[in-house]
Amino acid sequence: MLTLLKNARLYAPEPLGLCHLLIADRRIAAVVADGEPLPASGPGIEAIDLAGQRVIPGLVDPLVHFVGGGGEGGFGTRTAELALEEALASGVTTLVGALGTDALTRTPANLLGKARELAAGGLTTYCYTGSYQLPPVTLTGSVGSDIVFIPEFIGLGEVAISDHRGSQPTASELARLAAEARTAGMLAGKSGIVFIHTGDAPSHLEPLREAARSSAIPLAQFMPTHINRTPALFEDGLRFAREGGRIDFTTSTTPALLADGEVPAAEAVARALHARVEPSRITLSSDANASLPQFDEARRFVGLEPGRLSSLFAALGQCVHDHGIPLERAIGMASGHAAEALKLPHKGRLAPGCDADLLVLADTGWAIDQVWALGRRVYRHG
Repeated sequence: MLTLLKNARLYAPEPLGLCHLLIADRRIAAVVADGEPLPASGPGIEAIDLAGQRVIPGLVDPLVHFVGGGGEGGFGTRTAELALEEALASGVTTLVGALGTDALTRTPANLLGKARELAAGGLTTYCYTGSYQLPPVTLTGSVGSDIVFIPEFIGLGEVAISDHRGSQPTASELARLAAEARTAGMLAGKSGIVFIHTGDAPSHLEPLREAARSSAIPLAQFMPTHINRTPALFEDGLRFAREGGRIDFTTSTTPALLADGEVPAAEAVARALHARVEPSRITLSSDANASLPQFDEARRFVGLEPGRLSSLFAALGQCVHDHGIPLERAIGMASGHAAEALKLPHKGRLAPGCDADLLVLADTGWAIDQVWALGRRVYRHG
């Protein structure tokens, strides 16, 4: 199956101007600048003229709760699973699933089954083994064997630190688990990343620093998220990134979280860049279908709202239109940087040999006209 997307104003993510993309099955076979001979034409090739519409890489979301999350207010507050239709329209073509607070009524088997359901619908899906608590819940009996033997499992997460819902892990526990995930990742050709849920306790990211200081594990083996949830955590996150770590900002939010001081994700990106944080150390994730709970000062549950997968594309637009970040730079935060951290070199870029995951943007405003995943159009507006 060959498809030729003609006259695309291409951001790969670098701006390449008007180009033609040849898709062979699931991958990009060629990118040809306008005016150069087309690589193929004729019968058997579906040609689609995009008439100068902007084309960007499909988004890579490193934290999605495929099977729902939360339940901190009881069974009536469990959030729903991610629907395929919502995922296809979101612009996110690569999703990494995680368990969260609840690893009792939700399991790694649930997570893996949902990942394969979404993949059958056309998306690319991966998972983290484990959850907030330690010892980690696994499918095969250990973190290492999950990563080595199950193709979808690429790391460990979402392990909670500085949060009253976690297991209060010690630095030595974090270092040992990171070493296990890292070694398994090396054996399997995966990242072995340890994805970290960061709460609002005053310890912030210090447990990760202590784990790195007391071991041979680099800070970049950890990928802490929710760094924009409080002003103090945000400032600590900037220091963490300057020290060699990665930081991930959450795009889903609520009025209550913003009122409590959360830094909106696009603003967090702009402020981090202004503070001269290396851009490749910054990523965005949606925290989709997680519960976004609110607790009072006594840590009593007040209420929650679910995270939304569409918030990642919305935050990308806010980076560009509200904060003046060039589109080619902003794309990295929502796609390429996560792909690099997760060791997915075929994602987050539009170049020969990469997966044909791309978004065709609407002519006006900030909206998605088409979503292509693995060489197939899976969504078109209207």
